Amino acid sequence: MRRAMQVARDLIEDDLGAPMRLKRWLFYEDNWSSRESAQLYGFFGIDSCAAGIAPDDKRDHIIYGWTFTFTTTAGASHQARVSFDLEDSVICDEVHIPPQYAPAPAPAAAPAGEAAADVQAAPVVLGPANAGPAGFALGGHVASLDGAAIAAMKRSGMTWVKKQVRHGISDGRDVIGQAHSNGFKILLGALGSKEQLASNFDGYVAQFAEYVAHLASLGADAIEVWNEPNIDREWPHGQVNGAAYTRLLQAAYQAIKAANPATLVISGAPAPTGFFGGCKGAGCDDDVYMAQMAQAGAAQYMDCLGLHYNEGVLSPTRTGGDPRGFYPSYFFGSMLQRGLQYFPSSKVCWTELGYLSGEGMPSGIPGGFNWTPNDPVTVAEQAQWLAEAASLSRSSGRVSMMIVWNVNFTAWGADPQAGYAMIRPGGGCPACDSLGRVMGL
Repeated sequence: MRRAMQVARDLIEDDLGAPMRLKRWLFYEDNWSSRESAQLYGFFGIDSCAAGIAPDDKRDHIIYGWTFTFTTTAGASHQARVSFDLEDSVICDEVHIPPQYAPAPAPAAAPAGEAAADVQAAPVVLGPANAGPAGFALGGHVASLDGAAIAAMKRSGMTWVKKQVRHGISDGRDVIGQAHSNGFKILLGALGSKEQLASNFDGYVAQFAEYVAHLASLGADAIEVWNEPNIDREWPHGQVNGAAYTRLLQAAYQAIKAANPATLVISGAPAPTGFFGGCKGAGCDDDVYMAQMAQAGAAQYMDCLGLHYNEGVLSPTRTGGDPRGFYPSYFFGSMLQRGLQYFPSSKVCWTELGYLSGEGMPSGIPGGFNWTPNDPVTVAEQAQWLAEAASLSRSSGRVSMMIVWNVNFTAWGADPQAGYAMIRPGGGCPACDSLGRVMGL
C-alpha cells in the first residue's frame, strides 16, 4: 500500500509541478464498477473520475485498486487512483469520498513539519467479511459433506454448501437434509438432460421446471438453473444461445417462486471462454452469451447472476501480467465486470471460484490445464488468492455469494478436480485459515 501511495503522490505532484505539504491523507480499497460509481461518474473503471479522457480510451477493465485523497496544509485536496499492481493510475477531477471512509475531523492546527508521525491515515478497508456490506456469504462445493469437509468449511467461515443434482437421478431430499442438519444453507446446482432438450425443447423445459419447483418445495435455499449452458458439453449442439436458455430460466424461476418464494434463483454460470470468437455450433463466448441473455430479459428471472472463475494463475488483485497474455477471463476483476456490464443492476454469485495447484499431486498437471508450467501455483498462493477473492468480492458491494471450487474433490486426471481442492493430500487446509481470517474468525 505504501508503494501505491507514493505512486499516487508522485502523480499529483508531477501534475502540480510542486511537492505537497500534507496535513493528512486517506486511502481505501476501491471498486470502480459499483452501482454507486456508475451513477456518480457514468462510466466503469479506473478512469471514470477523469472527464478529460475520451470514452473509447477509458480503461474500463481496471475496476479494483486504491483511492488516495491528499489534503495539504493549505487546505487543498487532491485525489488519485492506483491499480493494485501499480501499473495504472489516474488523477481524479474532483474529490469524492464515500461517507463510510470519511476521515475524522482534523486537529485545529497542523504541525509545520511533515514527520511521518504527523500524517493521519484512515485505516485500509480489509476487515472481516461481516464488517462489509450486508448480504455477502461464503460457501464451498463439496464432493461429500463428510466430517472433514464440515470441519474445514466451518473453520473457513462458510455458511453455504453447494451440491449438484440431476433431473431423473436425485430429488435433492438427502442433500438438503444433510446440509441443514449440519448448520449450512444449501445451493443446489440443478442439471438436466441436453438430449431431451434437443428432442423436445418446450416439453422438457416444462419437466425441468417441475423438477426445480420440487427442489424448492423441499427447502433448497438457492438453486442454480443449469451449468455452463454456453457450451455443447452441457447444451444441445447447434442450439447454444442465451435467448434459448432464458426461456428455460424463466420457466424455472416462475416454478421455483410459486413453490417457495424464499428460494434464491441463480442463473446458470456460463463457462468463461473466448474460444469460439462469438458463437458456433459448439458454443458461445460467455460475454456474447450473457449479452443474448440480457437482450432476452433474463434479469427479470434471477435473484443473482451466476459466474464462474477458475483459470486464474495470479492474485485476484492483478489486472495484467498473465504469461498467457490478456483475456478478461484470466483476471478476477475483468471477469466480474464481464457479467456486470450486461446486468448492471444485478448481484453476482460466484458459483464456482477456484485456483488450481498441482502441488502434492501424484503427477503433473494435465496439459490442458498446465497454464504456467514454469511458475506453477503453490498451495500457499491458492490459500492467499482465495482469501483475496473473498475480500474483494465482499468489498465490491456487488457480490452476494462466493462458492469455492472446491472443498474435497479427489479426482486427479484429465479433469484435475483435486488440484482445486482446499483440503490437500495429507489433510492440510491452508485456505481454511486464510479464508477464516477474512470472514472474521
